[in-house]
Amino acid sequence: MAGEDGDLASGQFNATIETSSVDTANEQRDNHLRSGDFFDAENHPAITFNSTSIERVADKKLKVSGDLTIRGITKNIVLDVTETGTGIDPWGNLRIGIQAQGTVNRKEFGLTWNQALEAGGVLVGDEVQLVIEAQAVKAN
Repeated sequence: MAGEDGDLASGQFNATIETSSVDTANEQRDNHLRSGDFFDAENHPAITFNSTSIERVADKKLKVSGDLTIRGITKNIVLDVTETGTGIDPWGNLRIGIQAQGTVNRKEFGLTWNQALEAGGVLVGDEVQLVIEAQAVKAN
C-alpha cells in the first residue's frame, strides 16, 4: 500500500495467498502442489509476505525487504519492485501498478519433494522465480 503521500517508499507491502487457490491449469499437478509434498494446504492455508523495509533506488524502482512465510517457515527476502503506472480509480483513490520480482530457494521453506528422472537429473529445480503484479492504493 502506498503511504499517505502516495509514495510507495513510505508505505508497506503485505500479501496473502491462499495455498488452496493454486491453479496451474492441471488438476493433478494442482492437487500435488496442495499436498504435504509441497504447500500442505490443509495445515498451512496461506503464504504471506510482509515488508520490513522499502528503499527507493531509482525513479520508479524500489528494493523491498520483507518476511515471506511458506509452510510455517519465515525467511527474509528482497524483491525488486517497478512502478508500472498510476491512475485515479472510479472511487477517487490513487492506484499505482507494480511488478515485483525475486528468487527463493524452495528447500529453505521445507519444499523438498523431488523425483529422479530416467534421463538423469531431477523433476523439480530448487530456485523459484517470483513475479508479482499488483496495485497499491494510497492510504487515506
